[in-house]
Formats: sequence, structure tokens, C-alpha cells
Amino acid sequence: MKQLMLGNAAVARGLYEAGVSFASSYPGTPSTEVTEELAKYDEVYSEWAPNEKVAMEAAFGASLAGRRSFCAMKHVGLNVAADPLYTMSYTGINGGMVIVVADDAGMHSSQNEQDSRHHAIASKVPMLEPSDSDEAYRFAKLAYEISEEFDTPVLLKMCTRVAHSQSVVETGERVVPEKKEYVKDIRKYVMTPANAIRKHPVVEERTRKLSEYGYDSPLNRMEISGTELGIITDSTSYQYVKEVCGDTVSILKIGLVNPLPDRLIKEFASKVEKIVVVEELDPIIEDHCKALGLKVSGKDILPMTGEFSRNIVAKALGIEEHKGVALEDPMPPRPPAMCPGCPHRGLFYALTKNKCTVLGDIGCYTLGSAPPLNAVDTTLCMGASLSSIHGFNKMGGEETEKKTVAVIGDSTFMHSGMTGLANIAYNQSNSVSIILDNSITGMTGHQQNPLTGLNIKGDPAGQIDLEALCRAMGIERVKVVDPYDLKECDRVIKEELEAAGPSVIISRRPCVLLKKVEKKPPLKVDTDKCVGCKSCMKLGCPAISIKDGKARVDNTLCVGCGVCSEMCAFNALA
Repeated sequence: MKQLMLGNAAVARGLYEAGVSFASSYPGTPSTEVTEELAKYDEVYSEWAPNEKVAMEAAFGASLAGRRSFCAMKHVGLNVAADPLYTMSYTGINGGMVIVVADDAGMHSSQNEQDSRHHAIASKVPMLEPSDSDEAYRFAKLAYEISEEFDTPVLLKMCTRVAHSQSVVETGERVVPEKKEYVKDIRKYVMTPANAIRKHPVVEERTRKLSEYGYDSPLNRMEISGTELGIITDSTSYQYVKEVCGDTVSILKIGLVNPLPDRLIKEFASKVEKIVVVEELDPIIEDHCKALGLKVSGKDILPMTGEFSRNIVAKALGIEEHKGVALEDPMPPRPPAMCPGCPHRGLFYALTKNKCTVLGDIGCYTLGSAPPLNAVDTTLCMGASLSSIHGFNKMGGEETEKKTVAVIGDSTFMHSGMTGLANIAYNQSNSVSIILDNSITGMTGHQQNPLTGLNIKGDPAGQIDLEALCRAMGIERVKVVDPYDLKECDRVIKEELEAAGPSVIISRRPCVLLKKVEKKPPLKVDTDKCVGCKSCMKLGCPAISIKDGKARVDNTLCVGCGVCSEMCAFNALA
């Protein structure tokens, strides 16, 4: 059946038809929908794991048991899972294992712009890279064949444009291979130095065979059209090249990006006079071509940063740019902001009021760094806030201890915050850690986590008691506050900053976007009482504005949280 499919949904369909039995992932844009779509197939066991490392290790265990398995993550998530990945390259697999990693060129929702092809090269794991939904579907199925033929996990690399664009896919039927028997094999699966030393040459030979496999593999193809110019490209860059050049130039379209097909590249080079490599981010294909002794252009005419576009590629190739049609009026700016009624806003206001240094983390609460709150001082990576405050306070002493806090979301805490808190408890820094518990994984689109009591399908699941967990880790002072109660937040923050020893504040209120959260009627402004002091504007709530010197509430945005009314000394908001 032919249907229009999102790239991530196409991957999920390919995995399903290939007979995947086990899926474990941690959500991360732009990879999230692969697992969400796969979870819709009841024949596949699917779960959200606490983090990407756990997901990959769980998928390895399922592979070990003889079933085809899968895990997914965004590019920075692969950093977390790199430890098992690099060693799985040595052990190999039993049932086929596919790992989807989605890069975010342009950093639409990420803290860095990372090229995951480096991980494939360094770990010596094959990587496939589709350029549209149809290839995403077909490559996912082929990845399992490669995994089992070459005894290796396989990386399937998506990017934002391929993951979140749609094209036609012709789907088929699900075929589940027979479960493979698990056979104990210490030399294969126990990576002590003696065994690992024997496996490294096996990995190198596998890489050589995979490079040769790429010569006539359906993953790679030459499109010969003239000899003047040849373009070597991959992923979404192939689509831009085709849009700009059509069939006027010869193209080597690479789908197996690691290992690269040396013989095919040399053969293509012999057919054209000039070669340009078009690839987003790092010059991996370009440098490889140069190492083969080929003269190519690439990053000398194309940027190293950001997403490509039709116009960028056209300009680099000296072709007239596609101008498009400009809007008559400029688009109004719309900076990202926390939602009206966001439970994090009140807590951040209290921190700002107390002039706290705030070490932040990865989540929608990172938006606390935006004006007018300007509350967050640092954001590094998942879990870094709790690890960082320990070092910050150990070196700052009393000078920083009385005015510094760390903030971390509930899902992020389960992902990689627990070890940071364990370090605080173990090595006893005078640190205040604030867990922003909004009862969901908010930033990536409301996925469940070990604290919510629901699984990926929304069914009842094991639920961790956050307060009990913090106490079990050695934190004696654990306080819970409602971030809508500004006075209580202010009191508890002051109290914990003055206290001796480590403490945890849990700021608990569900995300206002959750369906189960009851919305109150929007507030109204009594213009006779409003003096235009703009105190309510200090929250940065999108529902509040000033018109004709008076506060105004947008009834279509306000959810009646009442935080702004607590700030009004004139009782003008009710």
C-alpha cells in the first residue's frame, strides 16, 4: 500500500516489517516519533528507558536473547550511549540490532551541532543514511540484514529534515524471523582484554568487507549524466542537489556512509572531470576522498555549520539561486518562551527575586534563561546541573553556597541527575538541588518517565517515589513546594540556602498542557485598581501585556494560574 509517511514513521514501519520484537529509547527531538510510532504496533514490545545508555544496553540484551531489537536517540543521546556502542562493535550481536540516531543540523532543538558519523567511524560500526521517507523505510529493513550478516549493530542516521518531512512509501507485510538460540560464548561476549585483543582484527576485517559490500549495494548508487561535473553527496543534501541540478550532473549518492565504498568512489571519480562533495556539517566524505588521492571541492565553497538549503547549494555550485516569493509584511518575532501557566515560571521568579546563581539543565525549563526572568546561568548537558553545583560550591565555599542552586527536571533527573546528587550526598557539598517535577517529559512532547506511573502506551507502570529516592541517596533535607505559591517558594528557598549540608527542593505541579490538568477561568484586570506598575510583567507570561498604561490579560492564553495576582500589590488581577 502506498501512503505519505513522515520519515520517522517510515523508519518505524520498516522496523516493524523487518520483525523487530523489542524497542527501548529515550525521547529526544528529532528522533522521538520513531519509538512513538513503533509503540502503536502491539506485536512489538516498546518502552521508554531512563536514558539512552540504558536503552541501548536493554536492546543489546534483547538481541542476545535472539530477537531483533532497536533503540533510538538524538545525536547528543548517542554520546550518553557511546560506552556500550563501542564495545558492542567488538562483541557483535545475536539477533539483529538497529540503532537510530537523529542529528539536528541547525540546532532547532539542541545544545550543539554534532555529526554522528564520527561515532560510526570511531566505533567501527556501519552507518546507513537515508535521504527521504522511502529510503528510511527500506534502509531500516536492510539494516537488520546487514546486522546479522556481518555480526554487528547498525546505526541508521536520520536528520531533522528527513525525520520530519514526508514522502510516499509503499509498505508491505511484517515478517518475523525465527528466534535465534542464545549460546554461551565467553570469547565473543566477555570483553576482557585477552578476548578484546582477539576481536579487534575481526572488526577491522568486517570494516573492509563492508566497504567492498558498498560497491554494488542498493544503499549506494551512481546517477551518470555527463562528465563535466560529478557530485558526491548523502542524506538530505542529495535532495538539495537534485532540486538545483536535476539530471544535468553526475551524482554518487551514498547511503552507506560508514565504511565508505572506496572502489565505488574511485570508479565514479574516473567518470567525471571535477568532483564536489556536498554534505552537511563536517567534511567526512570529502576528507575520505582526499585520503584516496582524489582532488575534490567541498567545504571550500560550502559552510561547515547549519542546515543546507537549495539556495546555499545553488550558490556554491555557481547556479542561479531560487528566489522564491517574499511576504509583503515582515514576520513578527516570536522568541521561545515558557507557556502561560507554566509551573516553572513561579519558581524561577522566586530564584530571581533572591538573586540566586542558577545552574541549569536540559529541558523546557532552560527557557528560564530568557528575559525578563534571566534566571538560568548555565546549561551544559543532561544532568550537568547537579554535578556542576557540587564543584562550584566546593570551590566557592560560603561565598557561593548561600546564593547558588541547581535546577533539573524530573525526567532529566532520572536520566542522569541521580549520580550527580549521589556525589553531592557522598562528598557533602552545601548544595541546594531543585527538581522541577512537572509529571511528564515536557520538552520532547509529553512522554512518560519512571516518575509518572505510566508506560509508553499510557498503561499503569512501576512508579518511583521521588522523595523516598532522594532520602535513600543520603539527602536528609527534602522539601516539596507548589511553584504557584510564591510566598512558600520564597520561604523554602531562603531556608534551604541558609541550612547546613545538602538539600533537595521538589517543585511539584503538573505541566499545564497535560490533559488531566484542569484549567481555571482566565483572570481579569480591574483597570480602576491597576496603576501600571508592570510588576506582573516581570514573570514574562505571554498572556500578560500592557496597553494604554494598564495591564491586559489575553483570554485565549490565560489558564488562571493566579501567579501574577500574587505579585500585584493593588489586587488588580483576579
